[in-house]
Amino acid sequence: MTTAATQLPVEKITSALPFWLTLGLIPVAWFAALQGGWSLLLLPVLAWHLTAIIDLVGGIEARNADPGTPAQKLTWYRAITVLWVPLQIITVFGILAYVTRTDHLNLFEEWALFATFGILSGTIGIVYAHELMHQRPKYERLLADIALGSVLYGHFRSEHLLEHHRYVATPRDAVTARYNEHFWRFFPRVLRASLVSAFKAEKAMLARKGLHWTHHSNPFWRYWALELGFTILAFTIGGWWGVFLFTVQAFWAVFQLELVNYVEHYGLTRKYLGDAKYEHVKPRHSWNAAHRASNWLLINLQRHSDHHYKPDRRYPLLQNYSEDEAPQLPYGYPVMTMAALSPRLWRRIMNPRVDAWRAQFYPEITDWLPYKNGTHPWPR
Repeated sequence: MTTAATQLPVEKITSALPFWLTLGLIPVAWFAALQGGWSLLLLPVLAWHLTAIIDLVGGIEARNADPGTPAQKLTWYRAITVLWVPLQIITVFGILAYVTRTDHLNLFEEWALFATFGILSGTIGIVYAHELMHQRPKYERLLADIALGSVLYGHFRSEHLLEHHRYVATPRDAVTARYNEHFWRFFPRVLRASLVSAFKAEKAMLARKGLHWTHHSNPFWRYWALELGFTILAFTIGGWWGVFLFTVQAFWAVFQLELVNYVEHYGLTRKYLGDAKYEHVKPRHSWNAAHRASNWLLINLQRHSDHHYKPDRRYPLLQNYSEDEAPQLPYGYPVMTMAALSPRLWRRIMNPRVDAWRAQFYPEITDWLPYKNGTHPWPR
């Protein structure tokens, strides 16, 4: 199979500066906490709406960096993901201390403020945690655990690495949205199913080593300790109201994560080969988007086709794929996630694209009902 790198221009790494622009959201968060009122809209407007507008004006970035770029040339790209985690935690808990010790904001404004903080910890923080958890250095994986613990979603690492990447686009993968499954059905399903599948995966891994799930090497102990620690910190700072606000930002962070998960693989399925086996993961099993500004915001997460093809490839080196190799989203994630909130609009946009994808890549499959219903057996 030809790769995107052979089809599109390959360039040397130039500047990491566009990806560093997300750090500007941190002073915006502090300004919103100090100002209140209209400023509470700044985070969603800047992160989602302005990014979507720039996408429309700036278009797509189809060029690819050389995937053989040496690690020492990626230092500034890696630095932002490492620095973001402590900066996010200092911001969230620092502002929590401020709002619970002053009467500057009313209760609704405090709720709205921490709901928008889900942008910092979800749209940015979890995406950076996703990058970190795929890397080999232990300190990067630990930072991923800390970031996920701060949104009470530590099990995402186990679910993502052990289940999602292995079973994506099959009925076993909880976070592959089924054809015609709307987001409001997907979201509660995935909250429950991903936790269960993550725990079972770690339990099975320990069992293969002859260990019980209660063994200290089970990462769930670390996930639970971090989540409990952050909850206690929130209580120490602001009592039960502090815990409530902390939970609000965690909920909206997870909401945004699963909204993105919904978009990334909606309706796509790997070909069933029989005997409970599926074809290997290919770029065609993820929706690809090359929109420039939203890829700056999301550190190339929208080049998701290549991420699943080469999961350990660092984000500045992720390759873009043409429509001959991977299905393309019509807009970047900011627009597509908003569209996903309306089931009727989403089906109108995406179902014809799923049908076209099936005709393009699997013309030999004439009966899609088992794929639609998820009635094929789970892969081994």
